[in-house]
Amino acid sequence: MDRLGLDLGFAVAVAVVAGAAAAGALYAVLGGIRRLWFDKLSAFPGPKFAALTLWNEFYWDVIKRGTFMINPYELHILDPDFYDELYASNRKLDKYRWWTNLAGADGSGFSTVPHELHRMRRGAISPFFSVRSVTQLEPLIQSKVEKLCARFDALAGTAEVVRIDAAFMALTMDIICDYAFARDPNFLDVPDFKLVWKQTIIGAFEGGALGRQFPWALPLMKRLPVSAVFAINPSVGHLFQWQARVKAQVKPILDGTEEQSLKEGAAAAAAAAPRTIFHALRDSDLPAEEKMLQRLCDEGEILTGAGSETTAQTLTRTMFYLKHVPETLAKLRAELDRAIPDAAAIPPWAELQALPYLAAVIKEGLRLSYGTTTRLPRIAREDIKYKNYTIPAGTPVSETPYFVLMHAGVFPEPTQFKPERWLQPGARLDKYLVSFGRGTRRCLGINLTQAELYLALSTVVRRFDWDMFETGLDDVFCKHDFFVAVADLDSKGVRATFRARV
Repeated sequence: MDRLGLDLGFAVAVAVVAGAAAAGALYAVLGGIRRLWFDKLSAFPGPKFAALTLWNEFYWDVIKRGTFMINPYELHILDPDFYDELYASNRKLDKYRWWTNLAGADGSGFSTVPHELHRMRRGAISPFFSVRSVTQLEPLIQSKVEKLCARFDALAGTAEVVRIDAAFMALTMDIICDYAFARDPNFLDVPDFKLVWKQTIIGAFEGGALGRQFPWALPLMKRLPVSAVFAINPSVGHLFQWQARVKAQVKPILDGTEEQSLKEGAAAAAAAAPRTIFHALRDSDLPAEEKMLQRLCDEGEILTGAGSETTAQTLTRTMFYLKHVPETLAKLRAELDRAIPDAAAIPPWAELQALPYLAAVIKEGLRLSYGTTTRLPRIAREDIKYKNYTIPAGTPVSETPYFVLMHAGVFPEPTQFKPERWLQPGARLDKYLVSFGRGTRRCLGINLTQAELYLALSTVVRRFDWDMFETGLDDVFCKHDFFVAVADLDSKGVRATFRARV
């Protein structure tokens, strides 16, 4: 009887599991049928397999590691001329909550979903990134550029190979941290330019795709000891260390202990202590819940992460392409030599912007660095008209900057580095330079980025010559979308040797 009971129990258990599996399969099939033929988006053209299941997005984003796909609940439009209309500033657009899971920083302005809340948060921080504020910041930017040049000068003629992608990352990181927290991490002083930081950011960006699929994973890992996290995933371990550093920088500003410790040490130093972005947020008119430690830490993480890698990528790729297409470097040097007869006296940002070929080089460098390579979904609260289609309100709709910047109909021979395309009369290509996005969610740091690009590129090109070391197009072409462009996964980075210009 006991044996019979065990057999019966086992049979019941098998039946329950089989029934559950069958029910799950039936649910998936019926859901796929609904999305393919009866969903509000079923009438729109597109690959049917992409409309079938979210596992399609998982496969291309996680298994195939960032190879550009979309999920069944979104519409993606490939039309450069519709970009400005979709992201229009006069349209209230919410972000898509599923998509913002990739950042793991819900309190940041970047991850804020409702239009009104984003507007309030951005309004508190945007004055720090205005043209006026960045112009006042120019001495700090130039001082960091001089520090980078001192490193290059020390390496000049030694045949030592430099990871210039890491060097420019160290530059942009030192600038944004000094500006945001009044604390310079001094990555420019580290022998390898703190290469692990660049690897951490790229690892975090790639991990965003997994975090979007499994948003519970990151909070779960935060409960583990840091040593265990390092054993599971070193990139996530470094990410957690970075988050801890951000918290250690924001907390004393928020609770006022930083000023108190300064007063105890030296009253004069306290009086002269620089006010940072986070001092201003603390003292702003934002509601109390907007000044909570975790929210400001989220803001700090996005500022330092996004504020360093994208600009560094543009500087890196521009340096590569100038050597890859040597006639462009010759033209740029001729212009810079005329405008800057004394290489030690680099003109201010405002004057550099007036140099036409330098401006064209920077625009082409921005185009071939792609900015954000991932799609940027927005949800409108009213129907959107696109050609003969009516897109229902509440639908996540996106375009991808990469596909606009690489559109052959707008930029003939799009993979080629051609600064001259920006100088052609009547070209009117600025409309399609969407590296910073458009509308109310446009990149907050556009002015800071521009200042860094003009000051760093003109200074380095004016003072140094360089040769690329075992670096080719596979090291700069976009092969993977990790939110930013990532080249061949076997790449050893963008490397060069430096010589001083006579």
